[in-house]
Amino acid sequence: MSERTASRTAVLVCQGRAAASGRAAQGRFADPMAEQLLRAEERIPVDQVRAGTPPRGWKERTVYESVRACAEVVVPRTLGIDEALRAHVGNQLVILGAGLDTRAWRMPELARTDVWEVDHPASQQDKQARLPARSAALARSVRFTPVDFAVDSLGTALAAAGHDPSAPTTWLWEGVVPYLTRDEVRATAAAVATRTAPGSTLVVNYQAPSATAAAGRLLTRVLGSSITSGEPWRSLWRPRQLAALLAEHGLQVVSDDNLLDLAHTHGIPTQGRTSLRSGHVAVAELLR
Repeated sequence: MSERTASRTAVLVCQGRAAASGRAAQGRFADPMAEQLLRAEERIPVDQVRAGTPPRGWKERTVYESVRACAEVVVPRTLGIDEALRAHVGNQLVILGAGLDTRAWRMPELARTDVWEVDHPASQQDKQARLPARSAALARSVRFTPVDFAVDSLGTALAAAGHDPSAPTTWLWEGVVPYLTRDEVRATAAAVATRTAPGSTLVVNYQAPSATAAAGRLLTRVLGSSITSGEPWRSLWRPRQLAALLAEHGLQVVSDDNLLDLAHTHGIPTQGRTSLRSGHVAVAELLR
């Protein structure tokens, strides 16, 4: 794990946001920063999806369809998470597995918030190399905090980066849980709980079991036809299972919405109903 390269899933998610920016949810979804984080060759399928012009070659078409499908997933997911952050964010926001997240650069609601972006060292180096030289964050501060969730101590890394565990924190855990083993998820939840003060909130995106989604990901791995085929899912959680895990650490789930319901809420047309139904955004608050 410590020798791995930067996440390809993070690039695909960024491509999906760039492809959907300004075109989905009746003008309520916009992420102009996403395209700025992409390299020239990564923008090609984004432009194709935005134009609705699929390429002819099967490899190029596979990338096109991956970006198109990702755009459909990330819009309701992003809108649901952004709503939760606006309702709960305070002076501290920790983004676990930040990837190519753009919230610190596009959300004015974070003007009084210190943001810690936690991710694998390789992914963080890649993101910092992609950031435009003059990209001023809207957040009060952005602190890149390298952590390999498989071997490093989250608490130690955050302490070194200046996070205050005695003050309320909003935690965002998006697009990470499926790629961790169940033990790694439990360990991360425990680490979060030890640095969580009263008034804190956890916003977590996770994937529930889906036979259709599992078959599709298995096929892409066998064929090697997906840019993310080397990054398999390692744990899936039913809502009651995740709620029980968080409750063990004093966190009570107060809302849990699947992405299909979020899409309907925001008036977003959908095609991949199964994939949307198995994706979830949950909000949990500290009980004590």
